[in-house]
Amino acid sequence: MKLSKKDVLEQCNTLCKNTLMETLEIEIIDFGDDFLVARMPVSSKNHQVDGVLHGGATFALAESVGSFASHIFIDVEKFFVRGIEMSGNHLKSVKDGYVFAKANFLHKGRTTQLLNIRVTDDDDNLISLCKLTTISLPKK
Repeated sequence: MKLSKKDVLEQCNTLCKNTLMETLEIEIIDFGDDFLVARMPVSSKNHQVDGVLHGGATFALAESVGSFASHIFIDVEKFFVRGIEMSGNHLKSVKDGYVFAKANFLHKGRTTQLLNIRVTDDDDNLISLCKLTTISLPKK
């Protein structure tokens, strides 16, 4: 029996319990053949001292959605995923609302994966642009 998209999203979000993703209130909201989308609320919990979204929280969102995308596209019975490099540029600040991270595969190899992650605000303004490299390693 094939699971519905709603059921898959529910399972994905259940996996995030008791993790940094839960702490930052990151929620997986959409996926397709080569992408995954998550959102995170922006509030004083993830602000810098001057009242805007902390870049570290933005990177946590980007790495979470990118690593999770790699994770759901591999055989998790045989492999696990780790992020090995991330870079990004913060282009605009956000004070409230939500930020959305969409991870798209640039390369989906058996061992390494390269993802482009666009972080946008409620009005689809580009907030940050990140690149993440992940590696799939065999479980022992």
